[in-house]
Amino acid sequence: MPDFRAYAPAASAAATEIRLDGDESHHLVVVNRCQRGDPVVAFDGRGREWQCECVDPAKAGTVLRVRSTRQAEALPCAITLAQALPKGATMDEIVRQATELGAARIVPLLTARTQVHLDGDRAEKKIEKWRTAAIEAAKQCGNPWVPEIEPLQRLEALLAAATPDYELKLAASLHPGARLLRGVIDNWRAEHNRPPRRVLWLVGPEGDFSPAEMAACGAADVVPVTLGPLVLRCDTAAVAALSVLGYELRG
Repeated sequence: MPDFRAYAPAASAAATEIRLDGDESHHLVVVNRCQRGDPVVAFDGRGREWQCECVDPAKAGTVLRVRSTRQAEALPCAITLAQALPKGATMDEIVRQATELGAARIVPLLTARTQVHLDGDRAEKKIEKWRTAAIEAAKQCGNPWVPEIEPLQRLEALLAAATPDYELKLAASLHPGARLLRGVIDNWRAEHNRPPRRVLWLVGPEGDFSPAEMAACGAADVVPVTLGPLVLRCDTAAVAALSVLGYELRG
């Protein structure tokens, strides 16, 4: 894979030439030091990639000449990570790692034990920051799919709307009765003769979901799943949840 990747969400499928916007051009030419004649992979975040050559490394509008194009296949399971909003910059890293692990969508959640509350412009700025983090991670790891970053949602609103959107709903849980993921996936395969194609993974805040929230999850057919006997940080839990699920779905 060439060293250089550039995000070009507005490029047409049949493009023979791609002009990058100012921010993307600056990152490619100034930060990454791309020069005329260097190979560059442009991608739109929706699975399409263009194999290109840099023909004009202008800082304000780099021009790429398209050599070939391809549409990447989506992962066989679209996984949505619904993550309770953590403190500080932890969500930035969760978004990056979820992108590297192939999450299709990320939903920041407000829960009973969430200690950070964002409103109005502050929330919009955070969401844009997370979208930028996802694009940066996709460029770094070679993922042609950039996950959707949804607006902040309350857990109860997500549960109310989730029924038709997901075939399997899971919650990482420290509560008694949480099941092993392998058994949950094996039962699904046995019942449907295939693995699930649309999965929701709920990861709670530090201290886990409250008992009332777990009861609401149970009423919404969310299966509580254990990630092991130790209490994980929420960012560690998100990575573990996505990694283990990806592994089990390949089995």
